[in-house]
Amino acid sequence: MKIVPRDIPPRAAWALEQAGLHPLLARLYAARGVTGKDELDDALGKLLPPQGLLGADRAAVLLADAIAQDKKLCVVADYDCDGATACAVAVRGLRLLGARHVDYLVPDRVVDGYGLTAPISERVKKSGADVLITVDNGIASVDGVARAKALGLQVLVTDHHLPGNELPAADVIVNPNQPGCTFESKSMAGVGVMFYTLLALRSELRNRGVFDAATQPKLDTLLPLVALGTVADVVKLDANNRRLVAQGLKRVRALAMPAGLAHLFIAAGRKAEVATTFDFGFALGPRINAAGRLSDMTLGIECLLTDDPGRADELAKTLDGINRERREIEGDMREQAMMIAESLFDEGDEPPPAICVFDPDFHEGVVGIVASRIKDKLHRPTFVFAASAAEGKEHELKGSGRSIPGFHLRDALDLVAKRYPGVILRFGGHAMAAGCTVAEEFFDDFENGMNEVAQEWLDAATLTRRMETDGPLAAEYRRVDLVDALHKEVWGQGFAAPTFSEEVEVVSQRLVGEKHLALKLKHQGEPVDGIWFGHTEPLPPKVTLAFRLDADEWNGVRRVRFLVEAAQTGA
Repeated sequence: MKIVPRDIPPRAAWALEQAGLHPLLARLYAARGVTGKDELDDALGKLLPPQGLLGADRAAVLLADAIAQDKKLCVVADYDCDGATACAVAVRGLRLLGARHVDYLVPDRVVDGYGLTAPISERVKKSGADVLITVDNGIASVDGVARAKALGLQVLVTDHHLPGNELPAADVIVNPNQPGCTFESKSMAGVGVMFYTLLALRSELRNRGVFDAATQPKLDTLLPLVALGTVADVVKLDANNRRLVAQGLKRVRALAMPAGLAHLFIAAGRKAEVATTFDFGFALGPRINAAGRLSDMTLGIECLLTDDPGRADELAKTLDGINRERREIEGDMREQAMMIAESLFDEGDEPPPAICVFDPDFHEGVVGIVASRIKDKLHRPTFVFAASAAEGKEHELKGSGRSIPGFHLRDALDLVAKRYPGVILRFGGHAMAAGCTVAEEFFDDFENGMNEVAQEWLDAATLTRRMETDGPLAAEYRRVDLVDALHKEVWGQGFAAPTFSEEVEVVSQRLVGEKHLALKLKHQGEPVDGIWFGHTEPLPPKVTLAFRLDADEWNGVRRVRFLVEAAQTGA
């Protein structure tokens, strides 16, 4: 592990400080590319206008016509948290804007696989729908859209994934990453794309005189869901996404959110009044995702749709139970997968450039999480595969991959598919996360192909695990009020939470719960507690630590605590 302090542009830090920011926040924001205070303005009026999103205006006309003609709309969701929140935003938003017949359908992870397939289109038609709307999927569903059109359905695709060589023949596509779209924020999650589509629809309905600026429905009630889906999907938090998340967080902290979200906070043991992006990413998001991994994402969507507190409580508790089961399955799988991964190289040697792991007993619902854990430990692009549980497809392996900076996973899959025709049956995804299906007999070919590409693309510098930090923490900033101030800000993917680093003295250390290292440290000569979750190896008396700030409460007194992320003992 190499701990590397970020560059802090002095002019930007000075300008932010002069604009009234606390010196610590000014330094942190400057290091993340912020040059002016206006970039930190999270007011709704600062959001990018929907007119710049290609297809949004035509989608608005299609939907406004459908509402006027009392057509039946069916939202086809995806089975992760982004897909679930996007579905809830679509259903709630369309109903707010006057649609009387809105239903939804969630593909089954095992039976249907990913995206809009021809059989799903047939189910939508059979349900009596006139208009099919995809959320968080559809950009790669050429056959599914073709089938829907052949059945006489109107099709609106809203998605954020990268398109393939051929676009589906939908009536309208709204996707910031489609060819010809100049929308500035290419990193919107699927839920953000759907929210923007609703903004465009509301504008169209205003133009038609359905309501005016004073009487129009308030779509900001949807922002807590938009914020949750955006953080949970780990998309880059560019300025526009940060505004969406900040606005959602403000409403959550004011307890202005759907009943299901409120009860998810309770089930997770978190306080909504002091909600953070961490809560979205590590408490609520996993509970929604667990439904899609092990059960039926309908549970997650229903939790986000209900306004009945009793029903919300029941669903939130059910999701919490499923998440506990997910953690147990994941724990067993992670141990087994790590053993397989570590058997690929001798002790003391470097791991291969890419890691590919399969076991017949793996559960396909948690392969992505396990891939992420192995990637974090070995710092290699990692794919974990499980046998498909779908009837008649037992010979297929479903894989989920996670990558490291500098290795574009979807592009790597594309190259492997071209070099080894027939090995990859289906694939898709992003730079850092992707999925694919391979025939079991070709697993070795896939592994060889992925290692070839990784060998070509990755150099020693990329394969060295680096942790960027914000450098030393001045002793005067080791205060509870500043910890609280930092927690209120919006941090996440591409806009990393503050992590500091410097040499400290280890006064004492002990194991707690058999898997966490509790520390008594001296930071700049003054005592401070620390804890390193999931770490059991003892530390030397003097060591350079990377740490985040937290506030720990003991006997009613809150004190600063260091949450250790990494240690660097050598030069």
